[in-house]
Amino acid sequence: MPVYEYNALDQRGKNLKGIIEADSESQARAKLRAAGNYPISLKESKVKAEGASPSWFSASMFNRITPEEVYVITRQLSTLHGAGIPLDAALSSLVEQTRNTALKKVLAQIKGKVSEGKTLAQSMGEHPKLFPHLYINMIRAGEESGSLNVVLEQLADFSEKQQELKGRLRAAMYYPVFMAIIGTAILFILITYIVPNITQVFKDMEQTLPLPTLFLIGTSSFLKNYWWVLLGVGLAVVILLRMFVRTVRGRSVWDFIKLRMPVFGPVAQKIILARFASTLASMNRSGVEFMVAMRIVRTLVDNVRIAEVVDSAMEHVQRGQSMTVALAASPWFPPMFVQMIAVGEQSGSLEVMLSKIADAYERDVEASVKGMTSLLEPLMITVMGLAVGFIVISILLPIFEMNQMIH
Repeated sequence: MPVYEYNALDQRGKNLKGIIEADSESQARAKLRAAGNYPISLKESKVKAEGASPSWFSASMFNRITPEEVYVITRQLSTLHGAGIPLDAALSSLVEQTRNTALKKVLAQIKGKVSEGKTLAQSMGEHPKLFPHLYINMIRAGEESGSLNVVLEQLADFSEKQQELKGRLRAAMYYPVFMAIIGTAILFILITYIVPNITQVFKDMEQTLPLPTLFLIGTSSFLKNYWWVLLGVGLAVVILLRMFVRTVRGRSVWDFIKLRMPVFGPVAQKIILARFASTLASMNRSGVEFMVAMRIVRTLVDNVRIAEVVDSAMEHVQRGQSMTVALAASPWFPPMFVQMIAVGEQSGSLEVMLSKIADAYERDVEASVKGMTSLLEPLMITVMGLAVGFIVISILLPIFEMNQMIH
């Protein structure tokens, strides 16, 4: 559906500029008049509304809308609306400033719907792949309570914290992953190309070789001739595991393993609990009904075992009981977490306690990741050193034996 840029006067004679979505210019004028505005000028915008359902991608994969861009427009909308700029004018400003074509189209659609009289929550709700339930419900609560600018600021703060946490986790893992890839590549080149050339000399001499050297030659020969078998088996295992994880039973088993994994398990658990607490705190602060907030938080928990506990907590709340009863019975919610929520419920300051829990766990996650990476780096160096040392010793042993035979 086309998008039109308009210049109009409202019932008080105030000049209005914006964007409206309509099938034709006459329909756009009719929509403006129906809203009580008198159109002065109207022209079709270069930004076309998408006829298809909203998507994370435009025609080009390079126009993908990232979570970082959603955070930026949320912050900008919060700033503009908080400064007293009307919502439709603020949205028009975002459309003009946005460079990403796909995001520009979505914003133009939202602006058109708002100009037609729909709420911001309803307009954004037509783009569920871009704006999740959490986002929509917080905005709806802000519109209903008349505190949209406050809610937008809270959403921007929440998104910023989530992006910062993801960024720190990625940055912490870059170096270990890079080291692992480089180390594996070096070992593969050594074993498949360099070692065969050296060991061929020993074979030509028909010398009885030590066991480590025979093992190295056998490994080198196998990798060089049958690397495709290892690759095929590896791919088959990955595909079968993915198929298993997609089943209900498989997902439950895999999520249990993730939580029980040494070193990585506690970090994964803390990340989920931090997200649980921060999301529930943000929605509670915005005025979203508690059970609605719990249902939304439940959809954000990406671990089946912890999601089952949240389901149980919701059942307890519906029966008029404290959700801490269900949380305390679970091994996945630590006593400190449960106790702080209990104190928050009893004192009527649940939102404050949830925020404190989220901050504490986010700091704990960052410290744990730093500790994990500081442990991984020397561990990988040690493994690399042992592997290279074994190769060197396996090559030198026959040479030493030849020297002894000569002397």
